[in-house]
Amino acid sequence: MINKIIGIMSGTSLDGLDIALCKFSKINEHYNFDILQAETIEYSSEWRNRLKNAASMSASDFCRLNADYGNFIGDRIADFIGNTYNSNLAVGSHGHTIFHQPINGITVQIGSGAHIASKLKIPVVCNFREYDVALGGQGAPLVPIGDKLLFQKYDMCINLGGFSNISFDNSSGVRVAYDICPVNILINYFAKKKGLDYDENGKIGRTGEINIRLLKKLNDLDYYKKSYPKSLGREWVEKEVLSLIFDNIPIRDVLRTLYEHIAIQISTNISSSSKVLFTGGGVYNSFLMELINKYSNAYIIIPDKNLINYKEALIFAFLAYLKLNNEINVLASVTGASKDHSAGIIYN
Repeated sequence: MINKIIGIMSGTSLDGLDIALCKFSKINEHYNFDILQAETIEYSSEWRNRLKNAASMSASDFCRLNADYGNFIGDRIADFIGNTYNSNLAVGSHGHTIFHQPINGITVQIGSGAHIASKLKIPVVCNFREYDVALGGQGAPLVPIGDKLLFQKYDMCINLGGFSNISFDNSSGVRVAYDICPVNILINYFAKKKGLDYDENGKIGRTGEINIRLLKKLNDLDYYKKSYPKSLGREWVEKEVLSLIFDNIPIRDVLRTLYEHIAIQISTNISSSSKVLFTGGGVYNSFLMELINKYSNAYIIIPDKNLINYKEALIFAFLAYLKLNNEINVLASVTGASKDHSAGIIYN
C-alpha cells in the first residue's frame, strides 16, 4: 500500500512549482496526513513565458510544451527527493491549467504524466479534471474532498490563490464548493504593470482610491449571481473582467478597487461566527486580509506556513492516494458531475 505521495501543483498566478512529500494513513475511517518535506521551485522567465503563452501556440508547439513540462516536473522531483526512491512512493500531479471551459466540455492541464513516470520509474497519477468534465461536471474545484476528509474541525475552508475558492458542508451535511472570485491572477497582472511580480502586502493598492463605478461593475458580474456548482478560469477573467478596466484609471486605484471587490465577495460567502481556515499565497497579503476581516464576522484561522503554501499540493497528493486505493476522490455535489468518481490517470 503506497502511503507516501509527492503532490505537485502549479497555479494560474505562475509563482512556481509547488512540491510536497506527504504521508497518509487511515485509521477507523479517519484520515491523517503529514507534510514531510516541501519546496517551491520558482519559474525562470523562460518557463513563465512559455506557460503564459501556451494558449496561443500551434498544436505541435503545444504538444512539445506538454512533453517538455512533464520532463521539467520529473527533473525537479528527482532533485527534490534525491535518493529516497522506494516502492512505497508515488506522484500526484495537477500539472498547469491552460484551458478550462467546462461549458464546452474542455479542460487541459499540461505536464505529461507519461514523461514524469518515465523519468522517475514510480507511479504517477495525473489528469484529475478531464473525467469530471466528461461526466458533466465543472472539473473544479477538486480540493474540497481533502477539506472534508482532512480538515473536519473547520466549518469552511478558503484558498486564496489565482482564484479564491470555498468549501463547506451544507445544512444536510453534503460538501459543496465553488470558486468565489479572481484574486492573485488579477492582482499580479496589474502589479506587473508597475514592474513588480506581485503587490507585496498590498502596498500599491493601499495608496489608491476606490473607483466606485468600477467596483459596482465588478460586483454586478453575472457569475456572482449563479448558484453553485460553478468555477472560474483564465478565459473568464480575460473576457469578463479585464474588459471592464479602462487604461485611464491609475494602477493604484485599480488595485485598491480590486482589493475591495475581492474582500466583499469573499465575506459575502462566509457564514457569520464560522471557523474558517484560510490558505494560499493571498494570506500573506496583509492589506487583503485586513479588508476581509473588516467585512466578515467569522473566526479566521491562518495555519503554519507549510499548510498556507502547500495545502493544494498536499491535497493533490491525497487525491492520488485515494485513486491508488480505488476510493472516490471527486464529489458530484461539488463539481456537478453525474456521479461521485475516482478521477485521474495512473502511469505505472
